[in-house]
Parts: sequence; structure tokens; C-alpha cells
Amino acid sequence: METPAKGNFGRHRKIMPFEPGSAEDLRERARTKAAALNQHVLGYGAQAEAEWAAAGIAAPDMPALRKYRLERIRTELARRGYAGALLYDPVNIRYATDSTNMQLWVAHNPTRHCFVATDGPVVLFDYFSCEHLSDHSGVVDEVRPAVSWMYLYSGEMTEMKVERWAQGIADVLGEHGGGVRRIAVDHLDHNGVDALARLGISVGNGEAVMENARLIKSPDEILCMRRSIVACEVAMSEMEAALRPGISENELWAELHRGNIARGGEWIETRLLASGPRTNPWFQECSSRVVEAGDLVAFDTDLIGPYGFCADLSRTWLCGDGEPKSEQRDLYRIAAEQIAHNTALLRPGLGFRELVERAAAPPPDCFPARYGVLFHGVGLADEYPTLPHASDWTADTPDGVLEPGMVVCVESYIGRLGGHEGVKIEEQILITESGNEQLSNYPLDKRLLG
Repeated sequence: METPAKGNFGRHRKIMPFEPGSAEDLRERARTKAAALNQHVLGYGAQAEAEWAAAGIAAPDMPALRKYRLERIRTELARRGYAGALLYDPVNIRYATDSTNMQLWVAHNPTRHCFVATDGPVVLFDYFSCEHLSDHSGVVDEVRPAVSWMYLYSGEMTEMKVERWAQGIADVLGEHGGGVRRIAVDHLDHNGVDALARLGISVGNGEAVMENARLIKSPDEILCMRRSIVACEVAMSEMEAALRPGISENELWAELHRGNIARGGEWIETRLLASGPRTNPWFQECSSRVVEAGDLVAFDTDLIGPYGFCADLSRTWLCGDGEPKSEQRDLYRIAAEQIAHNTALLRPGLGFRELVERAAAPPPDCFPARYGVLFHGVGLADEYPTLPHASDWTADTPDGVLEPGMVVCVESYIGRLGGHEGVKIEEQILITESGNEQLSNYPLDKRLLG
């Protein structure tokens, strides 16, 4: 047999920098190495840690946090008579397992899911060769390969593949369901529901389970949220330092993304930044428009930061070194006063309906352009409840009561109908045993406050 030329690839060329072993042994070594280098194991880095230390925010106890979350989920499952929860939403999987994997991609490509047994293990069905991504959590008992039957993978074989997927869920339920054939599911299309039904498995509202589980935050979750808000607000300060006439909205918005990612944050859910005439009406996504001196610049962070926690803050700034116009000051004053009034109302035991009826609303010439809600819950993302203006309350608006450990955002958008500009402010508030605590600390614009 001809000997391969020196330096060429050949069958005898050694390519592994370790002694060869069995495939299973090598696979286990690779998993162990990858698990030790997981982003959640490596942490958030010196920059973020220094900023949190300067803010006096202690590190959360992550094992305690993970245990608390599982107990919350299982309490809800037992209360509602489910054998377990099948979760597809990556935010819900994060809550249950504290593991991540291509979060935005799996949000619209259902290739990752987990089963939380009411009385049994947590089984994670993960993307191919991703077992190492949950080894740090201490709460995932088993990882199985996910069967994805979206068209990208199954094509015209979807009906066949969904049957295989359903059998996998039935197997887990048979092993750990205690004879109960009813599960909670957060997101599942009709093919999956029908396939489970053919196997005698009924499906209930998993969103109700998970939103109620996520509603009350533990002290360790609040520490995570405080750290995420600090990271967001330092990134906001870098963004404000970059604001100058001639910068585009897109360039300015990129500063917030950069600051979030540099501190170990994960993504930003929207592109809500606008300047000058684009601030009225609200809900313009940021653009190539060049910001001019004297423009108002308004934005909503909608930021998923470190630990996967949302920092949902809004501010409005004046671009340039000049003084604001009287109309800009008037709009800003109305928004700031609405936020202050509505924040002061927040206390445990207050009903949702009573809260919105006592809340300050925009004046008549601004009310038609109002923001869609006055308050909403927040945690790993925007969460239940969402509370509208009193005049927008309808028969199908859910009522409830504020409780200690809930975190809500207080919203205001003030712009006159048909006006030139508008002002957006939003604060993040913890409901405490005796009242509330404002978690967001970024200062309001002193020039606009007058």
C-alpha cells in the first residue's frame, strides 16, 4: 500500500491531542469539558461584577433560586390537577431549568422543550448534542433528544414525525405521571394536541400555570433583577453619552445592545427608540433618521439582561446643549407627574380594578394617543398582569390583588393627538410587605423637568 506523503491528511495521521478511547468515553469527556465552560458557569465577568459591587448588590443563591422556581411550578400543577407541564417557550424553560440554548431561535423554531413532572423529575428535550447546556443547573434530571416536527425538519412527513414526538411525551408521562393523563402545555399547535389526544393525553393551559408560578419573586430573584437593572442603566448611561446631533437612531440604539451584551445580557425584545417627530405617535421602531439638536429622543429598553431578567425602563432625553421648548417641558412634566402619582398608589392588598380607577390618566388632548396600559408585571420578560386605563377596562379584563414579591412596571406616554413630539417614561417597581420600592434608578432629564 502506498504511504501517504508527509504533511498530507491520511488514515494514520494523529488528529486528537489525547489518548483515543471509546466513542462513549470521548463523548462524556467532551460533555464534561463543555459543561465546565458554559456561560452560566463562567459568570458575567469582571466589569459586571465590579458594577454590582459598587451598587452594593450581593450575588444571588442560584441553587436556592432554582429550587424555589420548581416548587412554584409544581404547586401550581398540583393545584390544577396536572401530571406535569410541557414547556416550549424558552422563557418558561429558563424559569424551570435555568438553562438556555439559542433563545431567540428556539422561540420560533420549536426544537427544545422540557417536561416538569408534578411529582417526579425534570426531563429536558434538547437540540442535538446539547446535553452540556443544562449540566450546571442541578435541577434537570435527564436530557433526551428533542423530536422537532416543524416543516423545516419534517417537510411533508410532519404527520409521521409528530406521532413519534407524541409517543416520546407519552413515554415520559407513563414513567412519571402517576397514572394521570392530563398535562399543562404553554405553546403547541393543533398537530401536537391532536397527536397527544390520540394517545389519551389531554392538554390544559400551561401559560396560566407558568404566569402564576412566575408572579411572586423570591429574594434571590430580586437580586438577579437588581443586577440586570444596574447593567441596563450603566448601558443607558453609555447610550446617553453617545447622544449627539448627527448620530442616527440605529447607531444610538446599538449602544444599548453593546452595553447589554458586554455585561452578559441576552437580547432586547423591541426596537422602540424614536427621535423628534417620530416620537408622536409612539411605537415607531428605531430607524436611520439622524437625530437633530433640540429633538426629544424617547426609548423603551425592553432588555433581557444578566440572569435572563428583564429591565423594562423608558426615558426621554433632549439632544444637544440647548434649552427645551416650553411644549417639551409641559409634556415631560405631565408624564413625570403621572408616573409619580401612579407609583405612589402601589401597595399589597390593592385590587387591580381599584388601582386603575385611582390612577392618573393623560389629559384629554393627550388621552387619544395614550399608552395601551398603565401597569404590567415583569420578571424574565413582561408578565401577568396587564392593567389598562380605567376607561379601557372590559368585562374580560382579569381582576386580582397586588401581593408582596410582585414586580410591576408603571407606564406613561404623553403626546398630544396630532402633536409634534411625545414623552415616554417607565419605572420598575417591587411590591413590598409595606408598600413599594422603586428598583429603577436612572435619573430623569433635569432640563426637561425644569
